[in-house]
Amino acid sequence: MKDSLEVIPPQQPGSMMGYDSSIPVESYNLPPSGFRMDKFLSALRRLWWVPLLTVILGAGAGVGIILVTQPTYVSTAALWETEKFRLPDSALFTEDVQTALGTHVELLKSGKMSELAYARLKTMGANAAPLDNDGKPVKLKMNAGLSPKSSVIVVDITSPDPDYSQNYLNALLDEFLVYRKGVRKSVSGETLSSISEQVFRLERELKSNQDALTAFQRTNNLAVLQEESTAMGSYLTKLKLQISDLKLEDELLEASVMDQEAARKSNTLTLASMESSSGREVNISQLTAMKDLQLLKLERDRLARKMRPTHPKIVKLNNDIDRAQKMIDVFRAQTLEQLTTSRQSLQKKIASVQASIKEWEPKVGEATARIAEADHLKIGIARAQSLYDRFVGLLQNVDISRNIDQETLSILETASPAERVYKKEIITGTMALMVGLALGFGLVFLSATRDDKLNSSTDIFQQLNTAILGQIPEVAKARKEKTVALIAPNDQRHSYAEAYRSLRSALLFQAFEVERPKVILITSAIPEEGKSTVAANLATTMALGGSRVLLIDADLRKGKLHAFIQAQADPGLAQLLAKKVVADRVIQTTSLPNLSFIGRGSEGLNPSDLFLSDATPQLFAHLRTKFDHIIIDTCPVFAADDATTLAPLVDGTLFVVRGKQTEAAMAREALELLHQRQVKILGIVFNGVDASARSNHYYRYPQYYTS
Repeated sequence: MKDSLEVIPPQQPGSMMGYDSSIPVESYNLPPSGFRMDKFLSALRRLWWVPLLTVILGAGAGVGIILVTQPTYVSTAALWETEKFRLPDSALFTEDVQTALGTHVELLKSGKMSELAYARLKTMGANAAPLDNDGKPVKLKMNAGLSPKSSVIVVDITSPDPDYSQNYLNALLDEFLVYRKGVRKSVSGETLSSISEQVFRLERELKSNQDALTAFQRTNNLAVLQEESTAMGSYLTKLKLQISDLKLEDELLEASVMDQEAARKSNTLTLASMESSSGREVNISQLTAMKDLQLLKLERDRLARKMRPTHPKIVKLNNDIDRAQKMIDVFRAQTLEQLTTSRQSLQKKIASVQASIKEWEPKVGEATARIAEADHLKIGIARAQSLYDRFVGLLQNVDISRNIDQETLSILETASPAERVYKKEIITGTMALMVGLALGFGLVFLSATRDDKLNSSTDIFQQLNTAILGQIPEVAKARKEKTVALIAPNDQRHSYAEAYRSLRSALLFQAFEVERPKVILITSAIPEEGKSTVAANLATTMALGGSRVLLIDADLRKGKLHAFIQAQADPGLAQLLAKKVVADRVIQTTSLPNLSFIGRGSEGLNPSDLFLSDATPQLFAHLRTKFDHIIIDTCPVFAADDATTLAPLVDGTLFVVRGKQTEAAMAREALELLHQRQVKILGIVFNGVDASARSNHYYRYPQYYTS
């Protein structure tokens, strides 16, 4: 009978459930390996009692700790910065308020204050300072801090003894105020001693400066010295102004002489060359001679354009020009002589004034130095007197401040009666619950990370590097009875039946390099993974689709397929491979028209030896001509060598793993062993999928299976 479901394979690679079975798993967009929340949540649903148990144990431990722990009592008091009248000249103790309050808080927390408070308690009586079992003071906890936006310091003491908390806090505050007063006394005493030493030193310095001034005044009349210094200074200033004017006039004369020399060399006479160093008027005769000479030259130049040089008029003009030039030379010589004489006289005056300046400068310097010495002595006396007066006033203020109480910190509230607090118990209980909860989640997390079982398709993708060809959901009844009924034509287990139809479609429409596999072997890594159930249901599903299907029980050791389909186990495959019977005698018909069956049979030979004989490939070649599909169920890979011996002889192998049971390491090792035998793995059948899991999205819509 022709397979009614046979179709032409698609040209593009086929896929099942969104995964191409011919592509390695690495090519898929898989989630990263490592911690996965879905695996942790699955473990938490399975081990929910672990966190509950650890929380209960933690709560019990917390209660036990609370019961054996001593109760605590807290007493509270407060200090505050008061408002007090302060004398302007005596309030020398100053400090920044915020810094001071912070210092007070740290001082209250210091070991020094603790020692002083405990010493005060011991003076109050033997029972005021209780001791623990070791003979040491009972431990207590002190806390001090500033009240927000105020100058109030809140102090509390926590201890197992209520009276001890209150008494210790009162003693601490009293000792704190006494200690501050003592520190003020000590600081003011040291300051007073230091200031006194400075006063004595300044007094000696002031007397020394006064004696030096008196000695200076005995030998110097300051009034006369001041007048003489003023007069000599004025005269010296006048001489310096005079020498400055004379030097300027000398420079002008020198420039005039240089002009005359230049004019003489160039045979020219200018107006500037005839001016004297004292600014006298220009000689009228010299100016007239210059004008006449210029007129004669102009006249000669005019006539020379029309007359020859030998013309009487030209000759006469040349003679007149020579006479005028000689007269100008005479005037130039006279002017140069006058300038030279004036400059020599001026230089004598300059030398005389410079000599006078050199004579008076030492006198003025000596007078100035003596006046400066007197002023220095007076300034020293004034400075020493000022410092002396300030330190004397400061000495008086310190003395007053030392005897006046300037304490502004006082007790606002004395220690309150100690009250029982439960803060430590609450913290202990909370921590116990949190530790218990953390421990429970930690154990679940450890179990999830160490769990090597394949619980989801994601685990298979990451661990086995092989595509999933089908996912078979777990049947609720089978969980209890460990058996499941085969699929019937109108099976009401819709998702279960649909999963096998999907597996059938994956085999029919999967792309293959040569041809669609006809002889299919089904195996697993270890027993109890449901491979026999998968084989029987897959054969049934194919038969229901109209294909001629032969189901072979190749587990010659413990095969139970005959019980599933209610057929005979003997004679079977063992006798057929041993060539004791022919194929037609061992092929059994079933209640399903298109489904035939060959039992495992019984034979004393080793099954692996039978599979290695020539009869096995001959049998498969014979059966190919009679059936559209041959489904072979064999023993697990690690149960015997049968599967790895038989698998290379078939067209393809389906590898069954069971959710929450198959370990990834074992499945990988089994697949590796099959690959070493050159076995063609068609894909993985994921059996026992948790239908209620969030990761399972397939066949969860029953409305599609009802009319």
